[in-house]
Amino acid sequence: MPGLTETLSRFAAHPPVESMTEEVRSLIRTGFIDTIATMIAGRDADVVKIVRSFVQQRRSTATEARILFLDELTASNDAALINGSAAHALDYDDVALGGHPSTVLVPAILAEGERLDVSGAQALNAYLVGYETWAELFTRDPDAYHLKGWHPTAVLGTVGAACAIAYLNKLSVEQCNNAIALAASMASGLVANFGTMAKPLHAGRAASCAIDAVRLAAAGLTAAHDALEHHAGYLAALSPKGAANREDATDLGNRLRILETGLSIKKYPMCYSTHRVIDGVLDLADAHAIQPSHVAAVHATIGISQASMLRNHAPVTGLEAKFSLEFAVAAALDAGKVGLAELTDEYVNRPEVRDLMKRVHIDTIDSHCPIEPVFALNDHVTIELRDGRRLSSGDIRFARGNAMLPLDMRELQSKFMDCCASASDLDAAALYDRLSALETVQSVRSLIPARDAATA
Repeated sequence: MPGLTETLSRFAAHPPVESMTEEVRSLIRTGFIDTIATMIAGRDADVVKIVRSFVQQRRSTATEARILFLDELTASNDAALINGSAAHALDYDDVALGGHPSTVLVPAILAEGERLDVSGAQALNAYLVGYETWAELFTRDPDAYHLKGWHPTAVLGTVGAACAIAYLNKLSVEQCNNAIALAASMASGLVANFGTMAKPLHAGRAASCAIDAVRLAAAGLTAAHDALEHHAGYLAALSPKGAANREDATDLGNRLRILETGLSIKKYPMCYSTHRVIDGVLDLADAHAIQPSHVAAVHATIGISQASMLRNHAPVTGLEAKFSLEFAVAAALDAGKVGLAELTDEYVNRPEVRDLMKRVHIDTIDSHCPIEPVFALNDHVTIELRDGRRLSSGDIRFARGNAMLPLDMRELQSKFMDCCASASDLDAAALYDRLSALETVQSVRSLIPARDAATA
C-alpha cells in the first residue's frame, strides 16, 4: 500500500485536470484575480520594500519572472518571495482551509510559470493541484493549527505550492516525492508573528520555498519517501497531541474540495476573524442611524481561535490594527467603513478612535463551523446605546464575500480596480479582462504586454 507522501506525489504528477469543470475554473480565476489585485495594492508596503532590498543584495543574474507586475525581472524563487509577501502585506487576500491559499499558490505558479512559459490553462491546473493538496493536509488534524501556534498559510501552503510547481515542471512521481518531502522540511510560520511584517513574509517564503524544493528535487536531491506520515515526520510534528491522521489518502482526486470549501474574498483589509463582526456593526449602525457618541458599549462574541489571532487590544499602528477586533469595531462606527484609508498609524491613534476601542468587549464561544473550523459557528454583536437600548445583530453565520455568501463579479471587479488604482503603469481593466479568460491565455508571460509595463 502506498503511503500518504507517495499518494500526493502521484496526484501531483498525474492530476485529474482533464475533468475540470467551468465551476472549478471560475473559482480558480477568482483566486488569481483577487491575489493579483492585493499584490498590486501591497507593492509599496514596508515589508515589500525590505524584501525587495534583501533580494537585490543577493540577486543572481537570472531574469526568469516579473516582480510585482512591473518590468523588473529576477529569479523565479525570488519573484515568488517578493510577490507573495506583497499579496499578503495588506491582509486583504482570499481565505480558505484555515489560511490564505491563493496568496501562496498564485505567486509561486506565476513566477515559475513565467520561467517555464506555461499557458493560462496549465496555471489553472497547477492551482487545482496545490489547493487539493492543501485541503487534504488541512483536514487531517482535528486540532486548530492557530491555537498550536502554526500559521496554516505557511506550514500547509509550502507543501501545497510544491505540488503545484512539481506539476508545472512535469516531475516524475519519485521527483515529486522528494519535492514534497523537502517542502515539508522547509515549512514553518508562527501565529505569534501576526500583526507584524513577519506574517506576510510567511506567504512569500512559502511560495519561494515551494519553488526551491521542486528545483532541488529536479536536480536530483533526495528526501524521505514517507516524510509526511512518518512518526517523526511532518504531520506528527504539527500535531503535539498526535491527533493528525497519517494514513493514506483515499479521496484525493475523487472529490474536489475546492467545490466544497471554495474561496472567501475579503471585503475588508483586516484579519478575517473580524469580518463577521464588522458586518454586524455596519448593519446595526446603518439600520439605526447610530453615531459614535450614541454608543455606550459594544459586546462581540467570537470563537476561541478567532480571539487568539486578534491579539492586539490597543493597537498603535495600522499593521497591529489588522489583528484587533476593538479597532475593527471602532473604525466601523467612526468611519462607517473599514478600508485601506483607516489602516494607517494616524487613523489608529485618533483620540475618538481610541476612545471607541475602549468601549469594545469581547466574549468567546466554544463552537466550531463545520466548513471553516477555525471560526465559531456564528458570531454575534450587541450594541448598547446611551439611551438604554440594546441592539442585537442576531447570529452572523457568514461574512459577506464568504464562499457561502460570495461577492458577485461586479463587486470582485470593483475590488480589483480599487486595488490597482494607484498603479499608473498598469492598464488595470485590460489586465482584469485577461485574467477573467485566463484559460485562453497562451503564455502567462503575456498577462502584461510590454506596452502596459513600466520601468521599475
